[in-house]
Amino acid sequence: MAEDLILIAEDDADVRELLDFVVSAAGYQAVTVCDGQAAAQVLTARHPAAVITDVRMPAIDGIDLCRLIRRTAGGDTAVLMFTANALRSEVTAGMDAGADRYLTKPISPRHLLAELQDVLASKRPRRQPCAP
Repeated sequence: MAEDLILIAEDDADVRELLDFVVSAAGYQAVTVCDGQAAAQVLTARHPAAVITDVRMPAIDGIDLCRLIRRTAGGDTAVLMFTANALRSEVTAGMDAGADRYLTKPISPRHLLAELQDVLASKRPRRQPCAP
């Protein structure tokens, strides 16, 4: 798994470009795609540390993409749902699919990065102290 690789799946070009800028400016390597099907292809080829995905996208939506990630990468890949859908049923569906975070638009870049860094830190293996 590439620890600094973040996959961004977003069908809105302006939002995708903004996410790319924010993530890249923070020192991560960003790969952007415009739908869930393209995201699924990147997942198998590149093994990102995290995926930031919109919920409603063409081909494969964010919920199904999250389920796919959990089936193939287990809990190693962080999944952040990033969407305008704040309905309780949508949030529940995202979390039930295995999302680590469910973030609603709009969001400040600082908050987005804090959530990303927090979830990435929680995925890192904890080092065991050496036995004497």
